[in-house]
Amino acid sequence: MILSFGSSPDPEQLERATRALKESGLAFELVVCAHSTLLVITSSSDHHPSHKFSTLPGVLKVVRLGSRAPLALDQHRTLVEVQGNGGRLAIGGRKEPVVIAGPCSVESRDQIVAVAAQVKAAGAVALRGGAFKPRSSPYDFQGLGIEGLKILHEAGEANQLPVVSEVMSTDQVELAEPYVDVFQIGARNMYNYELLKEVGRQRKPVILKRGMSATIDEFLQAAEYILLGGNLHVILCERGIRTFETSTRNTLDLSAVVMLKNLSNLPVIVDPSHATGKRELIRPLSRAAIACGADGLMIETHIEPDKSYSDAGQAITPQLLAEIVHDVAAISSTLCALDAMDGEDACVQGYPQPTPTVPAHRAPARPV
Repeated sequence: MILSFGSSPDPEQLERATRALKESGLAFELVVCAHSTLLVITSSSDHHPSHKFSTLPGVLKVVRLGSRAPLALDQHRTLVEVQGNGGRLAIGGRKEPVVIAGPCSVESRDQIVAVAAQVKAAGAVALRGGAFKPRSSPYDFQGLGIEGLKILHEAGEANQLPVVSEVMSTDQVELAEPYVDVFQIGARNMYNYELLKEVGRQRKPVILKRGMSATIDEFLQAAEYILLGGNLHVILCERGIRTFETSTRNTLDLSAVVMLKNLSNLPVIVDPSHATGKRELIRPLSRAAIACGADGLMIETHIEPDKSYSDAGQAITPQLLAEIVHDVAAISSTLCALDAMDGEDACVQGYPQPTPTVPAHRAPARPV
């Protein structure tokens, strides 16, 4: 059950409501949102009639939970706005899809500065890069840590690109906060509930990746931990799941994109790099992701992919990234036109996007 108040409830009315819940033996969480304040009852309230609380002063409505992820299923399609380093973008809310790109790992200042300039020219609207790297082998490159965050921030600032980077523990959140514009929670940490709670206390957006063996319900429950902390700027990322197939790194579950958009109102993006582990599959699966309704892509890009310190086989060149950005624009505009023909709500243009540089040897993508 959720008790909904206005955006600025009277403190005495809020105190009266919390006292009534405590007297009824109910556990609850206070969630302060942009346009409302909620008291979310987390214990069983089946034996308490709704009118018992709807008559309390200040309570606008009482909603019984019909979903295991009530905050993810808000009544309005969530639009996550990202600002930083002079750049600005909007993800979700029927805005045009975005492309986030950059290397798997921040390797050096020269490398990340060069990549940032190239992905900006290719049409990407945000820069990704790992400073803290969760690697399966303890002998693999683990990232540059705080120094990597600093030079990632510098590269983003120089190119007016907001920065996305992964945090793996609660203490890294505080370390990363001055340098990143979007926190990323990787697949291995989707079940790290203390970390989810910590980023839930932040006000910067969070990209939450689906665990490699996670069900859709578990994925949404993980997002609920962040939302319950008061951070409503959550972006879900489908990055492939582990199956019995061995020809690809993971299996990209595009049905999850459609299911997540049906079951929640959170933006959903796709990471085809980790989903496949093969650069030759990135472009076709990027097309498929946008065609099934994804709000954006996150793609590993490197100046010299074969020399990448980590995940070299799935990194693409900035030239191929530019072609994918053109694909995204063509497919998105076609889908918007089809939706308009069917009488659905029109797509909304996002913030002005950079014009990608198309390689001379390739023609711009045709509308599909």
